[in-house]
Amino acid sequence: MADDSAVDALLSAHALGATVYDTSDTSGLGHSQRLLGRMLAQVPRESVRITCTVGAFKGTGLNAYSSLTLHGQVEQSLENLGVNCLDVLTLHHTDFGPRDRYLEEALETLQALREMGSIKAIGLRGPNRLVVDPATARGVGDRESAARFAYLFQQLRPDVICTPFNALIPPPAPETGDGEDDEDIFSFARRHRVTTMLYKPLAQGLLTGAYAPGTVFGPGDVRSGITAPVLEAVQQGLQPLRDRFGSAPRDLVRVALRYCLKRCPDSIVLTGFTSSQQVTSNYEGLSSELSDEDDDFADSAYGALRRALEVLGRLRSRGAAVT
Repeated sequence: MADDSAVDALLSAHALGATVYDTSDTSGLGHSQRLLGRMLAQVPRESVRITCTVGAFKGTGLNAYSSLTLHGQVEQSLENLGVNCLDVLTLHHTDFGPRDRYLEEALETLQALREMGSIKAIGLRGPNRLVVDPATARGVGDRESAARFAYLFQQLRPDVICTPFNALIPPPAPETGDGEDDEDIFSFARRHRVTTMLYKPLAQGLLTGAYAPGTVFGPGDVRSGITAPVLEAVQQGLQPLRDRFGSAPRDLVRVALRYCLKRCPDSIVLTGFTSSQQVTSNYEGLSSELSDEDDDFADSAYGALRRALEVLGRLRSRGAAVT
């Protein structure tokens, strides 16, 4: 995507009502931040909130969260964006070195950045699975992830939790009370009065229906691990939605985004784009809500798709040949 087109798309999003812009210090090695900075120079700063993820790049340091590295990445991001403050600084991962050697140092640095006015809030990535209680997490890996998240939440006291969520992930259970048993990430956030930001609402583009079973993703593409059987299952699973709502990608995007907003109404949904036209079509799709009947239909279709993908996952884990 050409630089000028990217800036135009960002300006279109602002004109249509977008208020939160998410970036990272590694996106295009700072190039995407500089493009966003060009857009920010043309709009009132108070009209937008900037969230930035750091931690994926450690430079020549021993750890991405050492004081020098963390402070340097924030300062570089501010320079790239042309602003003097980040509204949210999100930590990309939870590796603070052996035995959390750099955790205390990172805490002190984050506090100093806040006192300096360089950042306003801290964001922490939640577990990939929604359940955060170690006692109710499934499997050793999930329990360890949940325990790690709970510990770091107490240490960092973040203001924002970032978590992946889309129609291919089982939705949060309806509220049943104020108990903490089997608590998911969203009820956890509400209990602690923490904001949630959702990323991957379109499941890396799968929910747009744009990828045929024969699609091949290039080396280094984050989608390269998506197999042909998965693509085929997604295409089949999306067909009922095409029949009801329309076959164009924008029709499926509308349903997918509405699904997220319906189930996580107090969350910020982060959606990427590749053109100004895509930004416009995304917002046009949000101009009207789904009826209760349409929402139930979408919920049923997505549920069937999730079950089909679960079957594929079990077959793969058993070493079965999936063709």
